[in-house]
Amino acid sequence: MSIFGMRKMSMVTAADALPGRPTAMPVPERHAVLGTSLAAPYPPGTQIAEFALGCFWGAEKMFWQTPGVVSTSVGYEGGFTPNPTYEEVCSGRTGHSETVRVVFDPAKVSYPELLRRFWEAHDPTQGMRQGNDLGSQYRSAIFYQSPEQQAQAEESAVAYQKRLAEAGYGQITTQIVPAGEFYFAEDYHQQYLYKVPNGYCPDHGTGVSCPIGVVKAGD
Repeated sequence: MSIFGMRKMSMVTAADALPGRPTAMPVPERHAVLGTSLAAPYPPGTQIAEFALGCFWGAEKMFWQTPGVVSTSVGYEGGFTPNPTYEEVCSGRTGHSETVRVVFDPAKVSYPELLRRFWEAHDPTQGMRQGNDLGSQYRSAIFYQSPEQQAQAEESAVAYQKRLAEAGYGQITTQIVPAGEFYFAEDYHQQYLYKVPNGYCPDHGTGVSCPIGVVKAGD
């Protein structure tokens, strides 16, 4: 079977990862919806949050629709291969997850609010999958940018684990790890559901897999 036809359900090792390339993926200068810069430098006072929660198309749309978010982009993070292609990530041999970078104004939306949206938009107990989307690239992860983000992410995981357990779900498998290199995905993936309004990820039309409303805040 071709490496691009496999669905890896475990993490590849650094020694077995694909070599990648030194050249970064070209991306559009401006966000297709918000009109802001897709890549750094970002406006003064903004902060970055990075999340993996399954297929990144719908996840990005959810975040760009969040008041206080200045820019979003999709890419690959958490693995070993520099500047991977989508096909390489899908092979399971890069170690990367499909990730959304969220640039936000903390005066208008807090990091804990972004965490709430993250937890409530997917099932964080499924390991290397989201619904029918199988593979290590679909795992749940929070890539924190600072000790403050780490503390808030870990605190939120404890709170949502309690609600999940009460609802009959298993253990959270979300990785909470330091942010590494974020490699931008190809142009056609950026703001995909704006460019292709009827586009979708497997399972449903939103592109965000298996929302679990039973753990919504305030229930």
